Amino acid sequence: MTGPVDKGMVQRALSAHAAIGLLASALLYLVCLTGTIVVFYQEWQRIEQPAAPEMARIAPGAVQSAVAAVLATEEGKPATTHLYVHLPVPDLPRATITTDSQAVHVDQAGAIAGPEGNAWSEFLLAVHYRLNIPGLVGLILVGILGVMIVALSLSGVIAHPRIFRDAFRLRARDKEGVGLADWHNRLSVWSLPFALAIALTGAMIGLGTIGAYGLAASFYKGDVEAAYAPIFGGEGKPDARAAPIADVATPLAWIAATHPELRPTYIILHDPGTRGQHVQLLAEHPQRLIYGESYNFDANGRFLGAVGLADGHLGQQMAASTYNLHFGNFGGLPVKFAYFGLGLALTIVVATGTSIWLGKRARRGLHEPRLRSLWDAVLWGVPLALALTFLARLLAGNAAPLTAIFWILTALILLAAAIRPEPRPKRLLQRLFIASLVASPIAALAG
Repeated sequence: MTGPVDKGMVQRALSAHAAIGLLASALLYLVCLTGTIVVFYQEWQRIEQPAAPEMARIAPGAVQSAVAAVLATEEGKPATTHLYVHLPVPDLPRATITTDSQAVHVDQAGAIAGPEGNAWSEFLLAVHYRLNIPGLVGLILVGILGVMIVALSLSGVIAHPRIFRDAFRLRARDKEGVGLADWHNRLSVWSLPFALAIALTGAMIGLGTIGAYGLAASFYKGDVEAAYAPIFGGEGKPDARAAPIADVATPLAWIAATHPELRPTYIILHDPGTRGQHVQLLAEHPQRLIYGESYNFDANGRFLGAVGLADGHLGQQMAASTYNLHFGNFGGLPVKFAYFGLGLALTIVVATGTSIWLGKRARRGLHEPRLRSLWDAVLWGVPLALALTFLARLLAGNAAPLTAIFWILTALILLAAAIRPEPRPKRLLQRLFIASLVASPIAALAG
């Protein structure tokens, strides 16, 4: 096909290409920003529900009483397949029991203290983990974004051969984009090991799910749990006939007596109240990156064996270390603050990278006010929407539709920026964001 090229069509194609690049950058920015904030996941829960009972430890007998009390409230409901007991730990010194239909706090005596109310913390984690998209799609998309961060980090180093030599040279003032580029390059170098570690572990968590489903389809007749079993342990043989509630106190006493250096963090009661029930106790190992080792017990509290996350084959130990390395769940507050600072640096790198790209296009005569306006809306509209969802949680309670509020607000901000690109919405969004930050602690104190 020959003939004159329609310059207007070319320009529209270039604009569409730029818009797609902007969308990818926006998703990267959202994942990095929420990941930075969710480092303090346990602390956010305590802020959301400050009146929940807290304790350093809870006695095994009290845990047994709490399990019985929670299951008693579920009589007449569909039988829960798993019951989870979150035991008090330094970052979150609370005892919480979760079933298929409810989550409640219990006090130190094992009595039910009230429903758990951490909707905003869970919403924030869901945005970072899967962009609130149900099923596999969200996990896969976030995993792909992790791969993109790895590719961008490595290609950025290759594209700037002097990047390490200039690591401590910073021209902070922005002159023709030089200052912005220097901030981008310096923060990229300083946070490079962190960015690679976070991106690789994020990609493993997200895309590893695809591998598990592929293995299940090829070798386990579609049973995903069976595909995960060689690494994380499997389910027991089900037997739905009724039985007394399993003994969860004895496993806690056994861990305290045989492994006093370990800290139990979770108890999972599989198929409670049936003959097929069994107990899985998760315990943290000091000075290890693994999230814990799983110790299995029968319904009478008899020890059956450990899964091997602490001393099994290397693949098991690596898989068990991925989560803590990604989320910074080791080393307490000092590590969390380090992750927060480095995560903020990575977020700024993503933000400035797109801003530099748009600036270069403008200096080449490609003036695209709508794209600049949309990127302003992303940079400041997304934090504003997150802050407003937190405010909604404080004012409207745990039942507030946070996911809908966030995405509707974000869509409206982007739509307004696209319809009216001039004047740029940057300053207005900044002021609204600051106002929401000031209002949130006031609302928290008032509540």
